[in-house]
Amino acid sequence: MPPSKLPLLEIGDRSALTYVKAHAEATDRWLSEIFATSVAPLTPDGGVALVAVGGYGNGERAPFSDIDVLLVHENLPNYAEVAEAIWYPIWDRGIKVGYAVVTLEQAATLLAEELHWATALLSARHVCGDRALTDALCRSAGDLWRTDGVRLVDSIAESVHARHRNYGDVAFQIEPQLKEGRGGLRDVHALRWAATVDDVIFASSRSEQLETAGALLLEVRVALHRLEGRGVDTLSLDLQDELAAAMNYPSGHELMVDVAQAGRTVAWLSDEAWAAWTRTRRPFPHHDLDPASPYIVNDGTIGLLPAETQEFSAQNLLELAHYAALHGLALDRDTLAAFARSAMVVPSPWDARLRQLFAGLLLTRRAAIDVIDDLDHFDLFTRFVPEWHAVRCCPQRNVMHTWTVDRHLCETAANAAALVDRVERPDLLVVGALLHDIGKGRDGDHTEIGMELIETIGARMGYPDEEVAVLVDLCKHHLLLPDFATRRDLADPGTINAVAAAVDSVEFLEMLAALTEADSIATGPATWGTWKAGLLQELVSRTTRVLEGEALEDMGLAGFPSDEVRTAMERGELWFDTQKATLVAVAPNESALLSRVAGALAISGLDVLDAASFIDDDHMSACRFTVQPPATGVVDWEPVVDWVRRALEGQVALTARVQQRAQRYQRFQRTLAATPPRVDVVIDNHVSDVSTVLEVHAPDSIGLLYRITQALSELCLEIRTAKVQTFGPQAVDSFYVVNHHGHKILERGTLEEIDRALRFVLG
Repeated sequence: MPPSKLPLLEIGDRSALTYVKAHAEATDRWLSEIFATSVAPLTPDGGVALVAVGGYGNGERAPFSDIDVLLVHENLPNYAEVAEAIWYPIWDRGIKVGYAVVTLEQAATLLAEELHWATALLSARHVCGDRALTDALCRSAGDLWRTDGVRLVDSIAESVHARHRNYGDVAFQIEPQLKEGRGGLRDVHALRWAATVDDVIFASSRSEQLETAGALLLEVRVALHRLEGRGVDTLSLDLQDELAAAMNYPSGHELMVDVAQAGRTVAWLSDEAWAAWTRTRRPFPHHDLDPASPYIVNDGTIGLLPAETQEFSAQNLLELAHYAALHGLALDRDTLAAFARSAMVVPSPWDARLRQLFAGLLLTRRAAIDVIDDLDHFDLFTRFVPEWHAVRCCPQRNVMHTWTVDRHLCETAANAAALVDRVERPDLLVVGALLHDIGKGRDGDHTEIGMELIETIGARMGYPDEEVAVLVDLCKHHLLLPDFATRRDLADPGTINAVAAAVDSVEFLEMLAALTEADSIATGPATWGTWKAGLLQELVSRTTRVLEGEALEDMGLAGFPSDEVRTAMERGELWFDTQKATLVAVAPNESALLSRVAGALAISGLDVLDAASFIDDDHMSACRFTVQPPATGVVDWEPVVDWVRRALEGQVALTARVQQRAQRYQRFQRTLAATPPRVDVVIDNHVSDVSTVLEVHAPDSIGLLYRITQALSELCLEIRTAKVQTFGPQAVDSFYVVNHHGHKILERGTLEEIDRALRFVLG
């Protein structure tokens, strides 16, 4: 790290809180020296002050955070020269400075018009120069907050909500933004700012829980700055293990659990305070409850009436939770605390009313998420599902996943609740969605573990054996449809027959399809889109028809090539056809056509989704590629086709160019998952009646499809269909191949050579 980038103070063995205070003090001394040597000679009569604001004004500065200051002067004619005398030494050190140069009158305008400076000046602190100017500035800020505090707090509330939308959750995201995210350090600061106006509502700004959680996030932020040597506040996946080691955590997993729990605490306290503020500004509608009801609704919250004989039963708690979610209310936290202190016992097995309330809560869609979170903060949700302990704040540590496991399960259940009109048993769908990944957070295969757990959970919930079996099967098969839709040839009868045999009934297939969609959407944007949705719909439709008794041969399963492509092959000429995201090529006497097109696509930077090829008796070859459209939404096919033409004419060194592109982009690659990608070759001669299926698991890399298809071409294999899928760093490519006679490969020696060739390509 170059000297200009070094922080003013090395962290040493200090705690984060001790360090940030010491660093602020060191910054004070340094700025005072600059002021004395560079500014004082320019202002012999005084009339200028340097004032620390923001976090620095609060006496805290992370290793590479900005220095926020105001230069206040009494209408100095040479104020620009004075400012430059201070800013340039800071800039020369490679440190960012957030500043303004103002008179007291200009500062008053700045305070009134810009929320950033109004909040920053709450922690204004004199550094050097004319202290009387600093005192006057602080009085001006204090006057503004006393006279216009309500408007300012309303503005803070708006900025909090906007920031949460922009940066997401610290607690649940795989790569949290420690400062600006929901539950981050900025939320701690916002509560402190608001407490200057309403010390009752925002009392949580001084709570022990908040301070403990904030201190943990500060420790992580300071360690992250130190590790990176720059002011970075997003804890990316590729830094988590290294940062964990630097902070003496056993692994990145344990670090991220602590970060999630701290972010969750800050967000929970922040949400409570801002909701209370909103209730003072905007009255909630009245709710008429049964006079005999033990519940009370007050200013947007619902709780138990105070009574010495109040019953803290599981049914009462779920009734409160269900009503709150149904009507957009918050659960009264004093009531939740009373339930947590009580000896409430959830009966086993549950009765029908308890099952109805639990499923009813989940069926309220997204409203259920916050209610479950409230219950979980008081460890009440685990009274109903003890297995929840293992998934709470459990990081998935793969960029394909947006959420921690617990939030992913809640998101999946909420998504499933929006699809219940497609199934006969909405309650089983949403409960199955909530539990489908309950096996995560434990050692072993999460699906197998989940099936065992759900068998116990379902029985404890009082479901009959046949309904418990449905919940177990939803877990068992929750990856079946996406795997077959994206990795298997939907025109192959074996694919449809295999899915039909697994799901057994149309009713279960419909439920599994809804779960698949809900799960995919909850996983992240990279796992759901129009392409995958179309494949899933096609697979479900064909499987439904088989389950209803229709013969596969009557369906007219359309494969490749189409009639149009066959006509082009009969002409015996080179031919191309391009659509929005599809390229079709026909060429004579070119058995390696698929490989050459794959190479051209790799050179062009296009990601392949699936491919198909065919060679007829006249040695005409045809292939079709579907690619992921670029961000512009439009593929420029002309240069790609030109690459293919030149490759077919022997004018392009495809292997060299693909490798050079891979090497060029390798330096931009970053860690996408904590677990190294799987490397394996699986050969299956059962799933298809007409082809041998090769499934290749490998780290995703530029040109992988080209290298694989090239190796298969060398073995004189014809690739009928290729499916390409990427899960972060993990590529899973499937190939339906036949020998040069058009038959499945059954000879053991040939299969061994295929395995050898593919493993060599994978390194």
